[in-house]
Amino acid sequence: MAQAGIGSQASRLAKDLNLAGQSATAIPKLVYGTAWKKGGTADLVYAALRAGFRGIDTAAQPKHYDEPGVAAGVKRAIAAGLVTRGSLFIQTKFTAPGGQNNITPYDLDAPLADKVNQSIRSSLRNFTIQGELPYLDSVVLHSPMDTIQETMTVWRTIEAYHPHTVRNIGISNTSLHVLEALYTNMAVKPSVVQNRFYDGTGYETKLRAYCRDKNIVFQSFWTLSANPVLVKSEPVQRVARGAGVEIAAAYYALVIGLEGVVVLDGTTKEAHMRDDLEGLEKVGLWAEGTGASDWASALAAFKESFGDEE
Repeated sequence: MAQAGIGSQASRLAKDLNLAGQSATAIPKLVYGTAWKKGGTADLVYAALRAGFRGIDTAAQPKHYDEPGVAAGVKRAIAAGLVTRGSLFIQTKFTAPGGQNNITPYDLDAPLADKVNQSIRSSLRNFTIQGELPYLDSVVLHSPMDTIQETMTVWRTIEAYHPHTVRNIGISNTSLHVLEALYTNMAVKPSVVQNRFYDGTGYETKLRAYCRDKNIVFQSFWTLSANPVLVKSEPVQRVARGAGVEIAAAYYALVIGLEGVVVLDGTTKEAHMRDDLEGLEKVGLWAEGTGASDWASALAAFKESFGDEE
């Protein structure tokens, strides 16, 4: 089970979320995103773990991720005594051929189920810690396949690894229709959904409401860079002033305050890594103490600004 990173996570806002299902897995509220880090991946993952991150998101997709580099950063942190494997939440993805380049973790000519098996096995090899049985805290289908039948084939193939080798299964870049089909028809229900959080998808208000109802954790990505107006909005500034934190930390805190939400944070600056982690806890303590009324009104105004559903 993932454990707390930096600080004591005394506030409710900063505490890990428990994922539904058999595996009793916890996921941190801020997860370090490793897309597009290229040759700097290993060093940045190590820096993130040193700063206090305990959740890592990657993918078996060499086009945009360096999963072996992520694993190298994790192993370096374990060797240095900064973390243990059991204290981490490690999530990877199966990416269909359409999302890959000429370098893939599987045989492009193999049947679909074999592609999935080869991808998962490559990820397990990457994250094998000497003397320990390899496992993945979460495997996410990077996007729905071309048909719902193919999507379910991928899902059923991953299910064969659950709950010990793959502890949770999720989907990214999904519609509510596909998510409902998976939840209704699959033996292992989705634990996580990873989608963009921006105005182009209406901030996924309906999909997030469904996730809350079914106890599915919503992983928000493209959270900061896609929302310059929202980041600078009055509720965010009010929280930043009241809690004495940076704007990014105040904004992430409000997104997390939507309930059942964790945020992928891909900053490449170690100072920002610490600011975000410490800032979330600081906002949480302020919101439960002297800033309770200001936090409640700021969160209500934040939700209203994009029509969030209760």
